[in-house]
Amino acid sequence: MTTFRDTVRSEEELREIIGHPSKLVRHKVIDHLDEQCRKFIACSPLLFVSSSDEHGNCDVSPRGDAPGFVHILDEKCMVIPERPGNRRIDTMRNILSNPKIGLIFVIQGLEETLRINGRASITKEEPLLSLMQVNGKSPLLGIGVVVEECFVHCAKAFKRSQLWDQKAWLDRGQLPNPAKMLSAHAKTLGITEQDISTALHESYTKRLY
Repeated sequence: MTTFRDTVRSEEELREIIGHPSKLVRHKVIDHLDEQCRKFIACSPLLFVSSSDEHGNCDVSPRGDAPGFVHILDEKCMVIPERPGNRRIDTMRNILSNPKIGLIFVIQGLEETLRINGRASITKEEPLLSLMQVNGKSPLLGIGVVVEECFVHCAKAFKRSQLWDQKAWLDRGQLPNPAKMLSAHAKTLGITEQDISTALHESYTKRLY
């Protein structure tokens, strides 16, 4: 395994290389959801959730639904519905041992994102969960977030990646094959690529909610 030899060992060394943020960057962070942040969240169909356990083991996973699927309670609190998934419950297991959480909200076509850091808990309050029903089904649980930091992240990553520029997208034939990857990674189970492809299709078409 490759080891990294010439590494940065302190923030002072890091600052010597990177420099310091501008006055705008230093002062753009707020500790609540103002009108502009609420509008951003209401327009976002996708967010990424970062969490870690008590040992610092990290995880990032996506949450997506129709724009506005995250329910805002007030200027400090919001709830992310926990829709059916693969039952690994990585995020929720982490929250049980370490409530610190980080979120990035994404809107199609917009290169800036909204970052929120705060404290999370897992709610099973039925009156609250019923507000996030889809097709008559309430989520079994929700991730409640108390906002501590909230700020806009610049567009450079999206500009460099050309994520929203369809001319930069790979042809379908060049894309990784998830069913093939899963079959290779779980090869000890003897499940074929076609078996997984069929199971994924059924899950995506029949068990989204």
